[in-house]
Amino acid sequence: MNDTPVIQLRGLRKRFGAVAAVDGVDLTIRPGEVVALLGPNGAGKTTTVDLALGLSTPTTGEALLFGEEPRAAVVAGRVGAMLQGGALLPDTTVRDAVALVAAAHRRPMPVDEALRRARCTEIAGRRVNKLSGGQLQRARFAVAVVSDPDLLVLDEPTAAMDVEARHTFWSSMREFTDAGRTVVFATHYLDEADTFADRIVIMRAGRIVADGTPAEIKAITATRAVRFSGLGTDAHVALRGLPGVVSLEARQDSVTLRSDRSDDTLRALLTAFPQAHDIQVVASTMDDAFLALTADPAPARTDTAPEGVLA
Repeated sequence: MNDTPVIQLRGLRKRFGAVAAVDGVDLTIRPGEVVALLGPNGAGKTTTVDLALGLSTPTTGEALLFGEEPRAAVVAGRVGAMLQGGALLPDTTVRDAVALVAAAHRRPMPVDEALRRARCTEIAGRRVNKLSGGQLQRARFAVAVVSDPDLLVLDEPTAAMDVEARHTFWSSMREFTDAGRTVVFATHYLDEADTFADRIVIMRAGRIVADGTPAEIKAITATRAVRFSGLGTDAHVALRGLPGVVSLEARQDSVTLRSDRSDDTLRALLTAFPQAHDIQVVASTMDDAFLALTADPAPARTDTAPEGVLA
């Protein structure tokens, strides 16, 4: 199997005047990986994608696709992209839009196959300017996959989709990833990254602050939530003093303690407040990890973080 990296970014920097949109990114993505790119607004995700695809020129550093200049890989039809700035001709039908892109490639998949994979068969005859937001995203996905690419890059692919449409989209995406293709997608939906990615890369202020599997990323946040009911507000001061408690959140009769020693917290809670009931201990979520990693410009390494996850 060819082990040449699909994407290789080395010392990548991009400045816009005094602003460093991308500030020293090193990233290697191997064949067959499904990688989610996460970060708050302004983190540099879209700029990094543009640099990787050759749509923008780095201030310093290098971006390679399949070991060569990005343009060569794009011209060869090895790359499919669904970007925020991409648009389809409004007066064409979905089928014609897909066929137009297919005609520009040497070895495209059949247009009907691209439409089927994107779940666009039933809207193939509809004009682009008559599509809903979710339908338009599906049509753009069909355009992205019709070249039968080895690498698919998606920037916010499920934006404007409702919950059902998002599930439909990822169902169609599995067909692509099950064939061993490489997928890189940027998203604000953390549950999508947790569910569908093999690997998650988190950016903040133009830099990579974490890189690992979903389980490794979630393990960075060592705290757990201890939730229960049955105590009034007069107990909050004592609850904050329980071993391991780092924060308390109360909502009506429910209390959530965030603890970095949940077993000790739970024992002390039951000893001091035996009337507590409906007790749950919940592991850290992707939301918790994301907030912890993006709260500060340079998150500190902790003893509980899996080695190699923090950048």
